[in-house]
Amino acid sequence: MAPAELRIEVVYCPGPGVNDLCALQMAEGATVADALQASGLLQRHGLKPEGLRLGVWGKAREADSALRDRDRVEIYRPLTVDPKEARRLRYKRHRDKADPAVSGNPKR
Repeated sequence: MAPAELRIEVVYCPGPGVNDLCALQMAEGATVADALQASGLLQRHGLKPEGLRLGVWGKAREADSALRDRDRVEIYRPLTVDPKEARRLRYKRHRDKADPAVSGNPKR
């Protein structure tokens, strides 16, 4: 009997709207670290394996976590802006656009 194979995807988004996805066939018992190494994404994007935030289907996982068939391994970028501050700025822009008199900058 042939050894079972897992179909795994590894994905990294180097910037907004840009995805680098690699589909792999791996032997049963493979870990997140094995998938990262086999994908070549770390080398392609100059990422160091130490300190990476990783997940499987949106849930945080360690590099030594076992994978199952059809898992999607995700490499997360560090945040560049605090999410609360980003929301505050979006709200302010939206509010200023909707009612310029509220912002103190009337349109002329």
